Amino acid sequence: MSRPASRVIPIAPVSDDTGEMVSLYAKQATIHARSVHGWFAAWRWALVWLTQLVFYGLPWLPWNGRPAVLFDLGARRFYIFDLVLYPQDFIYLTGLLILSAYGLFLFTAVAGRLWCGYACPQTVYTEIFMWVEHHIEGDRQARLKLDAAPWGAAKLARRSAKHAVWLAIGLWTGFTFVGYFTPIRELGGEVLALIGLAGPGSAGPGPWEAFWVLFYGFATYGNAGFMREQVCKYMCPYARFQSAMFDHDTLIISYDGGRGEPRGSRPRSLAHDALAAQGKGDCIDCTLCVQVCPTGIDIREGLQYECIGCAACIDVCNGVMDKMAYPRGLIRYATQNGLAAGQSRLDWRRVFRPRVLVYGVILLLISVGFVTSLVLRSPMRVDVVRDRGTLARLVDEGRIENVYRLQIMNATESEQRYRVVVSGIAGAQAQVRDEVRLAPAESRWVPVAVQVPPQSAAALGPGAHPCASRSSARPTACSRRPACPRNPPSSCRAERGPLRSNP
Repeated sequence: MSRPASRVIPIAPVSDDTGEMVSLYAKQATIHARSVHGWFAAWRWALVWLTQLVFYGLPWLPWNGRPAVLFDLGARRFYIFDLVLYPQDFIYLTGLLILSAYGLFLFTAVAGRLWCGYACPQTVYTEIFMWVEHHIEGDRQARLKLDAAPWGAAKLARRSAKHAVWLAIGLWTGFTFVGYFTPIRELGGEVLALIGLAGPGSAGPGPWEAFWVLFYGFATYGNAGFMREQVCKYMCPYARFQSAMFDHDTLIISYDGGRGEPRGSRPRSLAHDALAAQGKGDCIDCTLCVQVCPTGIDIREGLQYECIGCAACIDVCNGVMDKMAYPRGLIRYATQNGLAAGQSRLDWRRVFRPRVLVYGVILLLISVGFVTSLVLRSPMRVDVVRDRGTLARLVDEGRIENVYRLQIMNATESEQRYRVVVSGIAGAQAQVRDEVRLAPAESRWVPVAVQVPPQSAAALGPGAHPCASRSSARPTACSRRPACPRNPPSSCRAERGPLRSNP
């Protein structure tokens, strides 16, 4: 059953100038986008700087003698500032993915492809690579001329310089990416040893480190330097299902056809008030909106799935309107309902509609739950495993003994001292050294022998009986928890297991 027409956002199909559908296997002409300046371009570059400062800077930020963010796969520990996560904390990754999904739903419902246009890595690195291309090969016209020129010394020099800078950026990106999994200063020393700049005896990077540096580096070089808009058009699934996330009150980049048509050239001296008498709209058909588009579409043909929402066409069109002394906003963020009603100003009440509010409330609740779970997360973890090689046995004075192995994990960034006690069975005692000292983020297996006096064993009878081992940390001030003994220390963890007694 088809959806009601009133709820469907029309998306124009891909076609060439003759109206024929474009084959996916046809050779695509290189798109040389014109550089543009304006309010939205400034925001894009602000996001470029912000994302790259975070990405390139975090691995170099020291924190308690290690990088601030380090995903140590070998030790199965993930460090995020003071937070230490283990594979058992995989639920937090799930929560982060859910948060990201609902954030994407919310932003898309409000203003379309904001992520694609401003913060997506493909957009960010394409913007950086295009900046390099512009400064080495020149503006759009110079690049088109260089493309058409035969190969010579000048063309070879410019192209070589451009690709050398691209490769350097790509490899530095791959190096930084691997620096999130290997301490980046150690990785840097290994790279210096590889190229012969380190001291004698220094080892180079391992095979997997070298592979991922090269793989991620050349992926960046290929995606941002060559594939560019092809990634957005054919590889990214977001473009394919965006129409299912839009509705007629979603802010999208739109051309106001009612104001702009009929388009056509005119002298700059023609006043805006005289356009109607001349049978002309505001659009002067300069095609600058097409020339600045990184995906090469004509926004005047309507919403197209290739549009990534970068708003470059808005900036350049506003500049043209300023030169012509026409009102801005011929191309602008607008809703389908607003354009149909002829509204020149945005009705924010329609933007923040029930769907958006529901997404916002869900996102807020998940965020609160996620943060609360992190705040209340226990600073230690304990797993109990019964020693299968040792059965229940009689020891001195008729006591029954079971042997267990406790894995105690210190999930803090400070040294901790732990003490293990047993409860749940009268007279039960844990035969273990008084304290277990663990360094920050250290994990250790501790053998524990649990002994029960003969009177308690006789009262319990043969079989398996539940008991609880309580592991308590004692580094600093104490906090009271229901599962802890009286006057509990700062944290404790109870693990239950069966105690077996022989007949």
